[in-house]
Amino acid sequence: MYAESTAVVGPLATYSEPHSYDLCEFHAERLTVPRGWEVVRHEIDADDAGPTGDDLLALADAVREAARPEPPRDPADDGSGTRRGHLRVLPNLP
Repeated sequence: MYAESTAVVGPLATYSEPHSYDLCEFHAERLTVPRGWEVVRHEIDADDAGPTGDDLLALADAVREAARPEPPRDPADDGSGTRRGHLRVLPNLP
């Protein structure tokens, strides 16, 4: 946040963002900023041990669902719920 003269230090980024850098713990603790700037530190919760068993099960279920093959589609089914034959009668035009 260069325009606001603020440096924010927190957990590693989950996505790429311009002007942000991942620092190891050693360097993050020793970060200095220019005179007049503010440092905002977002501490990591040491009690947060990561995803729970329920989180991992939900992720596994989502992966299984996404990997499940779709049942074969009936080519005569147009998606309207009514079965249509693949042949049609066209009127004779003069």
